[in-house]
Amino acid sequence: FVSYQVEILDWKTKKQLCFLDKVEPNATIREIRLMFHKLYPQWYPARQSIKLDPKGKSLRDEEILQHLPVGTTATLYFKDLGPQIGWTTVFLIEYTGPLFIYFLFYFRMPFVYGLDERFTSSPHPVVNLACICHSFHYIKRLIETVFVHRFSHGTMPLRNIVKNCLYYWGFAAWLAYYINHPLYTPPSYGKKQINFAVIMFLLCEAGNFSIHVALSDLRRNGSKIRKIPYPTKNPFTWLFFFVSCPNYTYEVGTWISFTIMTQCVPVGLFTLLCFIQMTIWAKDKHCTYLREFKDYPSLRMPIIPFLL
Repeated sequence: FVSYQVEILDWKTKKQLCFLDKVEPNATIREIRLMFHKLYPQWYPARQSIKLDPKGKSLRDEEILQHLPVGTTATLYFKDLGPQIGWTTVFLIEYTGPLFIYFLFYFRMPFVYGLDERFTSSPHPVVNLACICHSFHYIKRLIETVFVHRFSHGTMPLRNIVKNCLYYWGFAAWLAYYINHPLYTPPSYGKKQINFAVIMFLLCEAGNFSIHVALSDLRRNGSKIRKIPYPTKNPFTWLFFFVSCPNYTYEVGTWISFTIMTQCVPVGLFTLLCFIQMTIWAKDKHCTYLREFKDYPSLRMPIIPFLL
């Protein structure tokens, strides 16, 4: 076979970092990352972005050298992504924080509200219910992180963890402060409003979990190849008929129901921000599906059936 020569340049300075001789044509980008790592131990594979063009997209691990638009002397560009952290660790940190932060306000610690009593309880049952639902949501997320999720990207930049934690932890504190405040007033329509919200909350949580399991099953054998997700026998997955990212649809539904349950303005604002962010993610994923699959179902919208 004809062996390849691979030249790796710095994406910014165009300075040659290494020259790999006699590389097999069927070598993957992952294997090239490992060769590069042997020469530069400080840049482990997860830190490396290998590109065909300095301003282009990173090549995927599974891409094969001879299938790339290069000659037998290939020029690739390297970019240092900085220190990385595993997605499982990221999610565990992000979701554990809100779980415990909420309890500080639920138990009305004296340093939070300045109360004379060491511990006090709310006279409104909905406050207890809100704590149960909030805790359930994040415990579910932690369980999914450990047992369900399969990540297409193994890591993310370490610097992003601070931004993500500020978002999740900060909002958890803001919501909990008002919901558990001594002056909190319960929903206007009482039990009817609360009961409706709880049923909606549980249905959305079940739907969200069902979608995550369905997506996980697409990569059961450890494959990172993207596939079109389709509805299964589980009725909660039938939303796939109409939207590309029903997990986001259910997630937004969860927070809408929590807003109705607590009738709290900060919760409503958090829900709005969640919806905006998840719509951006859903549109991006929807466009990726359309770009990669010519037979992608035409009826699907990114996040809201028939609308958005």
